[in-house]
Amino acid sequence: MSTEGRVSVLAPFSVRSFRFQWPADLATSWSFEMETLILGWYVLVATDSVLLLTLFAALQYGGTLVAPMFGVAGDRAGARSVLCSMRAFYMVQAAMLTGFIYFDALGPVPVFVIGALMGIVRPSDIAIRYSLVGETIPSKRLMGAMGVSRTTTDSARVAGALAGASLVATLGMAPAYTAVTVLYAVSLLLTLGTARRPRDESTGQETGVPLATRTSPLRDMVDSFAYVWRTPHLLAAMTLALLVNLCAFPLMGGVLPYVAREVYGTGQAGLGYLAASFAFGALIGSLGLSANRRAIRPGRMMIVFTFGWYAMLLVFAWVDTMAIGIVVLMLAGLCQTLALVPLSVMLMQSSDPRMRSRVLGLRMLAIYGLPMGLLASGPLIEAFGYSFTTTGYGVFGVITTALIAWRWHAHVWRLDSIANNG
Repeated sequence: MSTEGRVSVLAPFSVRSFRFQWPADLATSWSFEMETLILGWYVLVATDSVLLLTLFAALQYGGTLVAPMFGVAGDRAGARSVLCSMRAFYMVQAAMLTGFIYFDALGPVPVFVIGALMGIVRPSDIAIRYSLVGETIPSKRLMGAMGVSRTTTDSARVAGALAGASLVATLGMAPAYTAVTVLYAVSLLLTLGTARRPRDESTGQETGVPLATRTSPLRDMVDSFAYVWRTPHLLAAMTLALLVNLCAFPLMGGVLPYVAREVYGTGQAGLGYLAASFAFGALIGSLGLSANRRAIRPGRMMIVFTFGWYAMLLVFAWVDTMAIGIVVLMLAGLCQTLALVPLSVMLMQSSDPRMRSRVLGLRMLAIYGLPMGLLASGPLIEAFGYSFTTTGYGVFGVITTALIAWRWHAHVWRLDSIANNG
């Protein structure tokens, strides 16, 4: 039995492309987490403003508005090509910020500018990397591969958060950001080793939309909106993704530096532990999904564990002891993974392969709820306090999730629905 479990977890690595993609995604995710923690703490200390902290966090998700176009590019040019271009951009912007640090020219303005530029591209990284998994991994191994792929993000949120905090605390920002730049460079080199999209033997062209029927990129994007709108279970999943980004992520992610300093009275090291605890719970969920050998019900799972996530948010709102807060964040991270990974797998398995990157691009568009939630949370926290603001977000999330489950009951809850054929 244990042998089967190990085979199940390691099965995606039998695909050569995945052996390159997994460490490439891991290096990128480490860089993301280190960068977010380092710059978020810098903005809070340099400006002493929770409003500017939430604004900076929101800027990093501005690119969600153009995420569908990255999906169009992935369907037309192939996920590998798009991912290589994105990761080259990350390396360049990190090198620029490292230069500002070494020349003692760092200030809030360059941090906000580079953060905004990064925010145009970074939100689409997960969509394109998942699309590449869909292009290279057989359908029967997709859930396991997605669980293994998700460990790159979750483990990075544990190790990357702790590494970012410890590097700055012990060596300073310059060495820490040099490490970020090197990780981006390693990620780019590894991504170059992944597989191109399979070729159609009859035409010799990469599979995708046939050249004769290709329309403009704008038309491709409009078609993807129409496709999701007329497919009930996809529309339900997109709505749920939008709402968790609006209500759940902001109060457990973007304003975590504020919680660390004002609620728990801790510093950057404590912030690292808080961020890592949420990620550790998510990592446990990812490993569980990757080792699972039984059929799951993605539609039901995303509803049930979204309720669990909001329950943890409501508890976290009133916890003022850091040790208990860490446990609650771990449970919230577990619920987050068990809700969102099945949601993403459902999108990939039940979408037209010619639409896969575009559907995942639209999924990233739902992340726009996160900057909206962040921007609203800053003034609300200053006016009503963290606990009352978080409680309001959690209650609204529970109500809207219940409405989604009721509105699309036949499409996401019934066992014979497409959403539950995972």
